[in-house]
Amino acid sequence: MTTPTMAAPRLSDEDVARALAVIKDSDSVELKLTVAESQQRSTVLALGMDPLDAQIRLVTFFDTPDLALDRAGVVVRARRIQGKGDDSVVKLRPVVPGDLPGKLRRSRDFRVEVDALPGGFVCSGTLKAAHPPTAVRAALAGELSIRKLFTKQQRELFATHAPEGVSLDDLTVLGPLFVLKLRFAPEDLGRKLVAEMWLYPDGSRVLELSTRCATNEAFEVAAEARAFLASRGVDLLADQETKTRKALRYFAEAGPD
Repeated sequence: MTTPTMAAPRLSDEDVARALAVIKDSDSVELKLTVAESQQRSTVLALGMDPLDAQIRLVTFFDTPDLALDRAGVVVRARRIQGKGDDSVVKLRPVVPGDLPGKLRRSRDFRVEVDALPGGFVCSGTLKAAHPPTAVRAALAGELSIRKLFTKQQRELFATHAPEGVSLDDLTVLGPLFVLKLRFAPEDLGRKLVAEMWLYPDGSRVLELSTRCATNEAFEVAAEARAFLASRGVDLLADQETKTRKALRYFAEAGPD
Protein backbone atom coordinates (compact mmCIF):
# COMPACT_ATOMS: atom_id res chain seq x y z
CA MET A 1 0.00 0.00 0.00
CA THR A 2 1.44 3.36 -1.01
CA THR A 3 1.85 6.31 1.29
CA PRO A 4 -0.06 9.48 0.33
CA THR A 5 2.25 12.10 -1.12
CA MET A 6 0.19 15.12 -0.05
CA ALA A 7 0.42 16.50 3.46
CA ALA A 8 -2.59 16.78 5.73
CA PRO A 9 -4.08 20.27 6.07
CA ARG A 10 -2.18 22.34 8.64
CA LEU A 11 -3.33 25.12 10.91
CA SER A 12 -2.14 28.64 10.21
CA ASP A 13 0.14 30.35 12.74
CA GLU A 14 -2.86 32.34 13.96
CA ASP A 15 -4.95 29.19 14.37
CA VAL A 16 -2.11 27.49 16.28
CA ALA A 17 -1.99 30.43 18.68
CA ARG A 18 -5.76 30.23 19.19
CA ALA A 19 -5.57 26.47 19.70
CA LEU A 20 -2.83 26.81 22.31
CA ALA A 21 -4.89 29.40 24.18
CA VAL A 22 -7.90 27.10 24.59
CA ILE A 23 -5.92 23.87 25.01
CA LYS A 24 -4.07 25.14 28.08
CA ASP A 25 -7.38 25.70 29.91
CA SER A 26 -9.02 22.46 28.73
CA ASP A 27 -9.15 19.05 30.37
CA SER A 28 -8.06 17.02 27.34
CA VAL A 29 -7.66 16.96 23.57
CA GLU A 30 -9.26 14.50 21.18
CA LEU A 31 -7.59 14.18 17.78
CA LYS A 32 -10.04 13.11 15.08
CA LEU A 33 -10.02 12.12 11.43
CA THR A 34 -13.02 11.37 9.23
CA VAL A 35 -12.25 8.73 6.59
CA ALA A 36 -13.76 9.14 3.12
CA GLU A 37 -16.48 6.55 2.47
CA SER A 38 -14.60 5.21 -0.56
CA GLN A 39 -11.57 4.54 1.68
CA GLN A 40 -13.32 3.02 4.68
CA ARG A 41 -12.92 -0.64 3.78
CA SER A 42 -9.23 -0.28 2.92
CA THR A 43 -8.66 1.68 6.15
CA VAL A 44 -10.32 -1.02 8.27
CA LEU A 45 -8.08 -3.64 6.66
CA ALA A 46 -4.92 -1.52 6.84
CA LEU A 47 -5.35 -0.86 10.55
CA GLY A 48 -6.27 -4.46 11.38
CA MET A 49 -9.64 -3.59 12.91
CA ASP A 50 -11.98 -6.44 13.80
CA PRO A 51 -15.65 -5.34 13.63
CA LEU A 52 -16.66 -8.24 15.87
CA ASP A 53 -14.87 -6.53 18.76
CA ALA A 54 -16.98 -3.39 18.38
CA GLN A 55 -19.56 -2.20 20.89
CA ILE A 56 -23.08 -1.43 19.64
CA ARG A 57 -24.58 1.96 20.46
CA LEU A 58 -27.81 3.71 19.59
CA VAL A 59 -27.38 7.50 19.51
CA THR A 60 -30.34 9.90 19.56
CA PHE A 61 -30.25 13.67 19.24
CA PHE A 62 -32.90 16.17 20.26
CA ASP A 63 -33.41 19.51 18.53
CA THR A 64 -36.11 21.61 16.91
CA PRO A 65 -37.14 20.72 13.32
CA ASP A 66 -35.10 23.69 12.04
CA LEU A 67 -32.10 22.86 14.28
CA ALA A 68 -32.35 25.97 16.45
CA LEU A 69 -30.20 24.36 19.16
CA ASP A 70 -27.44 23.56 16.69
CA ARG A 71 -27.37 27.18 15.54
CA ALA A 72 -27.17 28.29 19.18
CA GLY A 73 -24.21 25.97 19.85
CA VAL A 74 -26.18 23.55 22.05
CA VAL A 75 -26.17 19.77 21.53
CA VAL A 76 -28.65 17.52 23.36
CA ARG A 77 -28.03 13.79 23.07
CA ALA A 78 -28.89 10.45 24.65
CA ARG A 79 -27.33 7.04 24.09
CA ARG A 80 -28.07 3.38 24.68
CA ILE A 81 -24.84 1.38 25.02
CA GLN A 82 -24.49 -2.37 24.70
CA GLY A 83 -23.55 -3.94 28.02
CA LYS A 84 -23.75 -0.63 29.89
CA GLY A 85 -26.34 1.82 31.13
CA ASP A 86 -27.74 4.73 29.16
CA ASP A 87 -26.38 8.25 29.29
CA SER A 88 -27.38 11.78 28.32
CA VAL A 89 -25.40 14.86 27.40
CA VAL A 90 -25.89 18.59 27.13
CA LYS A 91 -22.95 20.04 25.22
CA LEU A 92 -21.96 23.63 24.46
CA ARG A 93 -19.88 24.18 21.33
CA PRO A 94 -17.82 26.26 20.92
CA VAL A 95 -16.80 27.52 24.36
CA VAL A 96 -13.97 29.62 25.77
CA PRO A 97 -12.81 27.72 28.89
CA GLY A 98 -11.93 30.88 30.82
CA ASP A 99 -15.44 32.29 30.32
CA LEU A 100 -17.23 29.32 31.88
CA PRO A 101 -18.71 29.67 35.40
CA GLY A 102 -16.49 28.30 38.14
CA LYS A 103 -19.30 26.18 39.59
CA LEU A 104 -19.75 24.44 36.25
CA ARG A 105 -16.02 23.85 35.77
CA ARG A 106 -15.79 22.28 39.23
CA SER A 107 -18.59 19.78 38.52
CA ARG A 108 -17.23 16.25 38.26
CA ASP A 109 -19.72 15.60 35.46
CA PHE A 110 -18.51 18.50 33.28
CA ARG A 111 -15.57 18.25 30.90
CA VAL A 112 -13.91 20.78 28.60
CA GLU A 113 -12.25 19.21 25.59
CA VAL A 114 -10.69 20.39 22.34
CA ASP A 115 -11.64 18.37 19.26
CA ALA A 116 -8.88 18.74 16.66
CA LEU A 117 -9.40 17.71 13.04
CA PRO A 118 -7.05 18.21 10.09
CA GLY A 119 -7.07 21.93 9.45
CA GLY A 120 -9.34 22.95 12.32
CA PHE A 121 -10.38 22.60 15.94
CA VAL A 122 -13.30 23.35 18.27
CA CYS A 123 -13.50 23.56 22.07
CA SER A 124 -16.61 22.17 23.73
CA GLY A 125 -18.00 21.78 27.24
CA THR A 126 -19.91 18.58 27.99
CA LEU A 127 -22.18 17.86 30.96
CA LYS A 128 -22.91 14.15 31.14
CA ALA A 129 -25.25 12.01 33.25
CA ALA A 130 -25.64 8.24 33.61
CA HIS A 131 -29.03 6.50 33.55
CA PRO A 132 -30.45 2.99 33.96
CA PRO A 133 -30.41 0.87 30.76
CA THR A 134 -34.17 1.35 30.28
CA ALA A 135 -34.38 5.15 30.46
CA VAL A 136 -33.68 6.22 26.88
CA ARG A 137 -35.85 3.49 25.40
CA ALA A 138 -38.74 4.58 27.61
CA ALA A 139 -38.33 8.21 26.52
CA LEU A 140 -38.26 7.29 22.84
CA ALA A 141 -41.40 5.21 23.33
CA GLY A 142 -43.19 8.17 24.90
CA GLU A 143 -43.35 6.53 28.33
CA LEU A 144 -40.96 9.08 29.88
CA SER A 145 -40.72 12.79 29.14
CA ILE A 146 -37.52 13.92 27.44
CA ARG A 147 -36.67 16.25 30.32
CA LYS A 148 -36.53 13.24 32.67
CA LEU A 149 -33.42 12.06 30.79
CA PHE A 150 -31.53 15.07 32.11
CA THR A 151 -30.41 16.00 35.60
CA LYS A 152 -31.24 19.27 37.32
CA GLN A 153 -27.77 20.58 36.48
CA GLN A 154 -28.19 19.61 32.82
CA ARG A 155 -31.62 21.24 32.65
CA GLU A 156 -30.21 24.44 34.14
CA LEU A 157 -27.36 24.47 31.61
CA PHE A 158 -29.83 23.90 28.79
CA ALA A 159 -32.15 26.67 29.99
CA THR A 160 -29.24 29.12 30.17
CA HIS A 161 -28.03 28.53 26.61
CA ALA A 162 -31.03 27.32 24.60
CA PRO A 163 -32.95 29.82 22.43
CA GLU A 164 -35.76 31.62 24.24
CA GLY A 165 -39.00 29.67 24.32
CA VAL A 166 -37.41 26.26 23.58
CA SER A 167 -37.82 23.64 26.31
CA LEU A 168 -36.54 20.07 26.49
CA ASP A 169 -40.03 18.57 26.14
CA ASP A 170 -40.59 20.64 22.98
CA LEU A 171 -37.69 19.02 21.16
CA THR A 172 -37.98 16.65 18.22
CA VAL A 173 -36.38 13.20 18.36
CA LEU A 174 -33.66 12.90 15.70
CA GLY A 175 -32.65 9.27 15.39
CA PRO A 176 -31.71 6.87 16.77
CA LEU A 177 -28.59 6.16 14.79
CA PHE A 178 -26.81 2.78 14.82
CA VAL A 179 -23.15 3.12 15.83
CA LEU A 180 -20.28 0.63 16.16
CA LYS A 181 -17.44 1.72 18.45
CA LEU A 182 -14.12 -0.12 18.51
CA ARG A 183 -11.13 0.51 20.75
CA PHE A 184 -7.85 -0.97 19.52
CA ALA A 185 -4.10 -0.44 19.90
CA PRO A 186 -1.97 -0.76 16.75
CA GLU A 187 1.50 -2.06 17.63
CA ASP A 188 3.37 0.47 15.50
CA LEU A 189 1.60 3.44 17.08
CA GLY A 190 2.03 2.60 20.75
CA ARG A 191 -1.24 4.16 21.86
CA LYS A 192 -4.96 3.39 21.70
CA LEU A 193 -7.18 4.47 18.84
CA VAL A 194 -10.97 4.57 18.69
CA ALA A 195 -12.94 3.87 15.53
CA GLU A 196 -16.62 4.80 15.28
CA MET A 197 -18.75 3.71 12.34
CA TRP A 198 -22.05 5.62 12.12
CA LEU A 199 -24.58 3.82 9.93
CA TYR A 200 -27.40 5.82 8.35
CA PRO A 201 -30.80 4.48 7.23
CA ASP A 202 -30.01 5.34 3.59
CA GLY A 203 -26.93 3.08 3.65
CA SER A 204 -24.32 5.83 3.95
CA ARG A 205 -21.60 5.62 6.59
CA VAL A 206 -19.26 7.84 8.56
CA LEU A 207 -16.01 6.36 9.87
CA GLU A 208 -14.09 8.44 12.38
CA LEU A 209 -10.72 7.60 13.90
CA SER A 210 -9.70 9.32 17.12
CA THR A 211 -7.31 9.29 20.04
CA ARG A 212 -7.48 11.28 23.27
CA CYS A 213 -4.42 12.79 24.92
CA ALA A 214 -3.34 15.20 27.63
CA THR A 215 -3.25 18.89 26.76
CA ASN A 216 0.54 19.12 27.06
CA GLU A 217 1.16 16.40 24.46
CA ALA A 218 -1.43 17.30 21.80
CA PHE A 219 0.95 18.43 19.05
CA GLU A 220 3.39 15.56 19.59
CA VAL A 221 0.62 12.96 19.53
CA ALA A 222 -0.94 14.59 16.46
CA ALA A 223 2.36 14.34 14.56
CA GLU A 224 2.85 10.70 15.59
CA ALA A 225 -0.71 9.72 14.68
CA ARG A 226 -0.55 11.54 11.34
CA ALA A 227 2.71 9.79 10.42
CA PHE A 228 1.35 6.40 11.46
CA LEU A 229 -1.90 6.74 9.49
CA ALA A 230 -0.06 8.00 6.40
CA SER A 231 2.29 5.02 6.58
CA ARG A 232 -0.74 2.74 6.46
CA GLY A 233 -2.13 4.50 3.40
CA VAL A 234 -4.96 6.30 5.20
CA ASP A 235 -6.14 9.35 3.25
CA LEU A 236 -5.52 12.46 5.38
CA LEU A 237 -7.13 14.84 2.88
CA ALA A 238 -10.77 13.73 3.05
CA ASP A 239 -13.41 16.37 3.74
CA GLN A 240 -13.97 16.63 7.48
CA GLU A 241 -17.40 16.95 9.11
CA THR A 242 -18.38 16.32 12.71
CA LYS A 243 -20.52 13.25 13.31
CA THR A 244 -23.02 15.26 15.31
CA ARG A 245 -23.67 17.92 12.68
CA LYS A 246 -24.05 15.37 9.89
CA ALA A 247 -26.50 13.34 11.98
CA LEU A 248 -28.57 16.40 12.89
CA ARG A 249 -28.82 17.52 9.28
CA TYR A 250 -29.64 14.05 8.03
CA PHE A 251 -32.59 13.47 10.36
CA ALA A 252 -33.83 17.06 10.11
CA GLU A 253 -33.97 16.78 6.31
CA ALA A 254 -35.53 13.31 6.44
CA GLY A 255 -38.37 14.59 8.65
CA PRO A 256 -40.67 12.37 10.73
CA ASP A 257 -41.14 8.75 9.70
